[in-house]
Amino acid sequence: MSTTATIRPDEAAHFGQLAADWWDPNGSSAMLHRLNPARLGYVRSAIDKHWSTDGASLRPLSGKRALDVGCGAGLLAEPLARLGAAVTGVDAAAENVAVAAAHAAGQRLVIDYRHGDIADTAFAEPIGLFDLVTSMEVIEHVADPRTFLAALVARMADGGLLILSTPNRTAASKLLLVEGAEALGAVPKGTHDWSRFLTPEELTALAEDCGLRVVDITGLSVDLATRGFKAGGSTALNYLVTLIRA
Repeated sequence: MSTTATIRPDEAAHFGQLAADWWDPNGSSAMLHRLNPARLGYVRSAIDKHWSTDGASLRPLSGKRALDVGCGAGLLAEPLARLGAAVTGVDAAAENVAVAAAHAAGQRLVIDYRHGDIADTAFAEPIGLFDLVTSMEVIEHVADPRTFLAALVARMADGGLLILSTPNRTAASKLLLVEGAEALGAVPKGTHDWSRFLTPEELTALAEDCGLRVVDITGLSVDLATRGFKAGGSTALNYLVTLIRA
């Protein structure tokens, strides 16, 4: 496959331009900072269920390898490293990889960040296989969702776990996540193309076609009490998915 099998250059350029303030909770990536606690809670729960780990353990991923695809500047990769995993982060934007590596070094975290397309076998195969593969808010930005998903599956070790999150294609998501969020400046203009959002049914069909089984689908909804997000509730805006090999 070519190095642009799933990467859309316009998308990589868009997110690369946001790299400098990715770690600013009040900057252009503020929405991701609000999403992250809910995503992390869901990921931790999935880890504990899949490997029957102690929920009180600080390092449930000790001895395991984790891959975060579309890692941005490392908002998920760093917590995975703190949970004990040997983490590799891959992103389409070289600017994001540079910021991620610098931030991890400042936190004294060892994370292997790489710039490339996970669907390019010449790039991906040397990286190896992983117990945990994550990709948050990415599949709606790639050129070919099925090719991308198949590439993620190819990086899963035997008994591995795959966790995704993505917006749902509904009238509510178009109004709130695209039109409303961009108009209010909550996300940079041009971040989302609503027509590329996948419904849970569409993602499930793609997953099954790639030899996966959906273990769980959970809504990622607005938490009015904290003005952030929470795992649970309606899938109308966004949702998280846990998958294993069928």
